[in-house]
Amino acid sequence: MTFTAFEPTIKKFQQEQTTHKEHRKMSWKTIQSTLGNLGQNVQQGVAGLNITQQTGKLSKSFAEFSQTARERLGTLDQDDVTELPEEYKDLERRVDALRNTHSSLLRVAKVYESEPYDYPTQINESLTETATNISHTLTSWAAAATKGTNLPPIEVPEKVPTEHKTLSHALSRAATSGALELGSPGSSNLNAADNSGGNITGLMAKVLKSYAMVQARIGDERLAQDGAIQTGFLQPWQTSLNLGLQAAMKSRQNVRSARLALDAARLAQKNAPEGPKKEQARIEVDNAEEKLVAATEEAIELMKRVLDDPEPIRAIAQLVKAQQAYHLAASDALQGLIGEVEDAAVTAEAEFRKSRA
Repeated sequence: MTFTAFEPTIKKFQQEQTTHKEHRKMSWKTIQSTLGNLGQNVQQGVAGLNITQQTGKLSKSFAEFSQTARERLGTLDQDDVTELPEEYKDLERRVDALRNTHSSLLRVAKVYESEPYDYPTQINESLTETATNISHTLTSWAAAATKGTNLPPIEVPEKVPTEHKTLSHALSRAATSGALELGSPGSSNLNAADNSGGNITGLMAKVLKSYAMVQARIGDERLAQDGAIQTGFLQPWQTSLNLGLQAAMKSRQNVRSARLALDAARLAQKNAPEGPKKEQARIEVDNAEEKLVAATEEAIELMKRVLDDPEPIRAIAQLVKAQQAYHLAASDALQGLIGEVEDAAVTAEAEFRKSRA
C-alpha cells in the first residue's frame, strides 16, 4: 500500500483537528465575553448603589441644611419646629455645665504636667559646672544631716543630681551658693558654712545652709505632688469623663439631625399634592418620628450616665489629697527650720548690739 492511499484519511483527520481547535477557541472567547459582561454589570450595579447612597446622603444633608436655614431666618411657624421633651432640654443644660467645668479646670490643672510652672522666668541660672557642684554639695549636706538620727540615710550619688526647674529648687541652689561664699570666700569646701566662726556672716551661712536643704526637700515634695496629680486627677479627668462627654455630645448631635429631618419631612408632607406623593410623604414622616424618638431616648440615657458618673468627684478628691500632702510636708519642713532661724536672728541682733556698745 502506497502513501497516496492514506492521503484522504490524513486530510480528514487534519480538518477535524482544525475544526476542534476553532471550536475551543470560540468557546474560550465566549466564556471571556460572558465573564467580562458579568463583571461590567457588577461594577455598574455597585456604582449605581454607591451613587444612590451618596444621593440619599446629600438629599438628607440638604434637607437638614435647608431646615436649619429656615429656622435661623425665622421663616417657619413655631408649630413647624418639633419641641423636644423638657427632660431632654434640662439634661442638655446640665451636661453643658459639666462640660464647661471639665474644660476650665483641665485647662488650668494641666500645668502640673510641666515641671517649671513656678520657676522664675526672670532669672537666668547657668547650668554649668558651678551649678552642678552646688546640687552635689546640697545632697552631701543632706546626707550628713541624717547621720545619727532616725531618718533614713541619704546616699551621695556619684553622678551629679538632676537640676530641677522649680522655684524651691532654684531657691535651694541660690541659698547653697550663698552659704558656700559666706562661709569661706573662694572655697568650695563642703563644710565651709559650718567652719565660719561665730560672727554674723557665719550665722547667715549656717542659716542659708539649713534653708537650702529645706527648700530642696520642699521642691522634691512638689514634684511628688505633681506626679500624684497627673496619675490620680489628670488621667481620669482626660479619659473616662472626656469619653463620656464626647458620647453624650455625639448623641445630642444625632437628636438634632433627627429633629431637623422630621421637621423637613413634615414640611414636605404639608406641601405635597394629594395622591401617592402625599402618602409617601406621610410614610417618611412616620419613619422620621421613630428615628427621633430612638435618638432622643439614647441621648437621655448617655447624658444621665455621664452626669451620674462618680469618677469626677473621685478625681477631685485625689487632687485635693495630693495638694494636702504637699503643703503638709512643706509646712513641716519650714516648721523645723523656723526655730533655728529665729535663734540665729536673736544671736545676730545680740552680736550687733555688742559690737556697737
